[in-house]
Amino acid sequence: MNESAEQEGLVSRLWEYQKERFPVVKHGILIASFSFCAVSLSALLRADPAWPSLQTGATAFACLFLFFLQLRIADEFKDQENDARFRPERPVPRGLVTLNELKWLGVMAAFVQLLLSYLLHPPLIFLLVLAWGYMAIMSVEFFVPTWLKRHPFTYLWSHMLIMPLIDLFATGCDWLQFDSYPPDGLILFLIVSFFNGVVIEIGRKTWAPVQEREGVESYSADWGIKRSISIWLAAILLSFICASVVAMKIAFFLPVLITLFIFASLCTMLGIAFIRKPDPKKSKLLENASGLWVAGLYLILGIIPMGYNVWLN
Repeated sequence: MNESAEQEGLVSRLWEYQKERFPVVKHGILIASFSFCAVSLSALLRADPAWPSLQTGATAFACLFLFFLQLRIADEFKDQENDARFRPERPVPRGLVTLNELKWLGVMAAFVQLLLSYLLHPPLIFLLVLAWGYMAIMSVEFFVPTWLKRHPFTYLWSHMLIMPLIDLFATGCDWLQFDSYPPDGLILFLIVSFFNGVVIEIGRKTWAPVQEREGVESYSADWGIKRSISIWLAAILLSFICASVVAMKIAFFLPVLITLFIFASLCTMLGIAFIRKPDPKKSKLLENASGLWVAGLYLILGIIPMGYNVWLN
């Protein structure tokens, strides 16, 4: 009875944890657009006009969802001292969950990823281990944590390199079943995922002055608001350019160009408005706009063109 109650308590506490640190629905929508775009675009680049199998799509989504959960857990370990000192209201320092509980959650997630990869196509395990390896090195800040904190730009790009590796796994759920090498054009899509990671990262850590807190790192504090927004917009532009080139390879250039131009224009207006008058409301809009940019890009670059091709054929 006590054991059952304890398990129920753990589930309840983990559910509360996800609300605060890893909202399942919010993250799930973005990860779904990412994963289904990855397998759809891979198929299109292989000139296969049919939807990837349900197992392929489900494996990509489940494994990516667990990748991002593991990244969140790694952050809890990495930030434990800083959180205890400056953010005691967070779940781990206030005792809602323990690091040991989160560690075992991450281990269980790895077993699920391993099983799903094996069941879909055993060679996928190589791409899985590749992403795990980089994630492990990243979680210890490449063994130079103090130096990295003094160089926020290097911190940013070195951590965002995990995105192409996760994307390589996601697309590999499709192409690796048919060939030993990625299809032509896939490298550009991996670059798109890198810049999209930058967009999300800067968008969620660029704040109005009244939101800044002692000991809590943000790009607006490290670089200033103008520079942070400039780099954010540059990442959107580079993501736009690379995605447009990929769109040419799947004969869907004009819809991608028009859609992303509209999105990029709205993001530019928001960025300029935030520079002129930074406030918490615009900061939240900046974070939401980052998520919409990424979700919209993946929708128009992979999912919609695949649907269009299926309809044509």
